[in-house]
Amino acid sequence: MHRVTVIAVPPATTFDLSIPELVLGATSIDGRDGYDVRVCTPRPGPVAVSAGLEVFVSRGLAAAEDADTIVVTGTGARDDIDPRVLEMLRRRAAAGARIASICTGAFVLAAAGLLDGRRATTYWARSEEFARRFPEVELRPGVLFVEDGNVLTSAGLSAGIDLCLHLVRSDYGAAVANSVARLMVAAPVRLGGQAQFIEAPLPPETGTSLAATRVWALDRLHEPLTRASLADHARTSVRTLTRRFHAETGLSPLQWLLHQRVIRARELLETTDLPMDRVARLSGLATTDSLRQHISRRTGLTPTAYRAAFTQNGTRR
Repeated sequence: MHRVTVIAVPPATTFDLSIPELVLGATSIDGRDGYDVRVCTPRPGPVAVSAGLEVFVSRGLAAAEDADTIVVTGTGARDDIDPRVLEMLRRRAAAGARIASICTGAFVLAAAGLLDGRRATTYWARSEEFARRFPEVELRPGVLFVEDGNVLTSAGLSAGIDLCLHLVRSDYGAAVANSVARLMVAAPVRLGGQAQFIEAPLPPETGTSLAATRVWALDRLHEPLTRASLADHARTSVRTLTRRFHAETGLSPLQWLLHQRVIRARELLETTDLPMDRVARLSGLATTDSLRQHISRRTGLTPTAYRAAFTQNGTRR
């Protein structure tokens, strides 16, 4: 039986802490359990979790010494991470154990030095903080989970389910993972490179001088807009438009247009049954090849797969 130890680093995230047991604990192979899941903490006893609650964890870090996989779940700890946790993670990783994190558990792995020079992800709302603290990590803030050697990291909340299902697929195959997913009423396959389903936050706008032009462009995304047409509407030169656009949005005019067109395409895929060529035209991406290229690049899914992810039992969510 595969031994999994979950480390609760206080203050722990309640939902994250439950995910490994819910997913891995539901794994069965020919009537036997696929995983022995244990929860431990640096100081056994009451452990602070979110919403002002406490959970009682009876095991200490010794429970991780023989683990095949160690999972660190979400935590609010930053500068006060127990050094015993960091040392244990380093030692077990060096011994060949698989190390994983859910959500902000990536901060613990990074503090232990396990993510130096590696690709990793974390909850998107904490990605800027993570990047500042750990510039030596190759952060992938937009994806669901990342596997780099024997170290895996995931985004927040439901992405932890995707990570655990990936562990099941890796250990026992797709059929077992799909069976667990059905028990969890979860999508059986969401690839790690798939985007966290959020709108990528743009840099704060520093002015509103081109706001009217952006509104005008949003109503015409299906048209062949150019920098010149945007500049004509703004009554300025292309050079000035480009400079002011970047100052206000952090993007060039054409980058901003592409960003908005991909958002429009995603909305159409999520909410309509329009043919792909129609989605491409209405969003301004023009062709189905262009639609496929940009949706796949942003989400890790083809347009058809992306639409299916937002469809349940034949009806729109």
